[in-house]
Amino acid sequence: MPKILTDEQVAMYHRDGFSTAVDVLSPAEVQRFRSSLEAHEARLGHPLAFPEKSKSYLLFDWADALVHHPRVLDAVEDVIGPDILVYHSTMWIKEANTPAYVLWHQDGTYFFLDPAEHVTAWVALTDATEEAGCVHFIPGSQKLGQLPHYDAPSENNMIRRGQGVRGYDDQAGVPVPVLAGQLSLHNTNTLHASGPNRANHRRMGYGISFIPTRVKPTGRSKPSALLVRGTDRVNHFLPEQRLQREGSPEAVAAHRDALALFNALQHEGFAPA
Repeated sequence: MPKILTDEQVAMYHRDGFSTAVDVLSPAEVQRFRSSLEAHEARLGHPLAFPEKSKSYLLFDWADALVHHPRVLDAVEDVIGPDILVYHSTMWIKEANTPAYVLWHQDGTYFFLDPAEHVTAWVALTDATEEAGCVHFIPGSQKLGQLPHYDAPSENNMIRRGQGVRGYDDQAGVPVPVLAGQLSLHNTNTLHASGPNRANHRRMGYGISFIPTRVKPTGRSKPSALLVRGTDRVNHFLPEQRLQREGSPEAVAAHRDALALFNALQHEGFAPA
């Protein structure tokens, strides 16, 4: 029996490659995590950006709390089992009434993992409605395997390389609105995209890349990951250590080193044959 998802949501994930929204955070938690993030942005004088928006759980208490949140992990366990690593994460922020978008793509394009069991938990800190540019999915597209992507960098494309899959530009897909405190799940090979935020509020979502410990990196480089539930009996990844003190030199160094390992695998995978 699933811990938090319904039987229908579990079946939908395995059939269609994504789930509908499920409640995971209380309003007080949402407020606390968002306030912590926005207080840091205020100190910076600009919105969270690279490299801090990647693998943020190694830097910030709010992100550490999210990747270890019991209800988030319950939802993930319902689709990949009890031995869970965090491999990566990205904070996705679309400012109010702005044209930022994401082309149709597959997350697996950037991660170089096998088998294709990586699941993204998209945790909303504000309402991601259709008006605000929620994620749209192509049902069943995870069964297509890894598709070729082309580079289409743009000032407004939130993926820096601008990668996308040809032939889907005119498809609307299925929108999955996620309200503040909810998450949705999608498989690493599920085609998804999102449009501009036409709402009067920021659209803020934390995309957390979870994998079962049995998954392996496919390149020569060995990246790192953080065990957040269960036991890692196979050690396919270098072990990351949980954040102890936000802002400490140790945290900054751990984040820098983990991103360097992740980027090394990406550069290896993106290199022409």
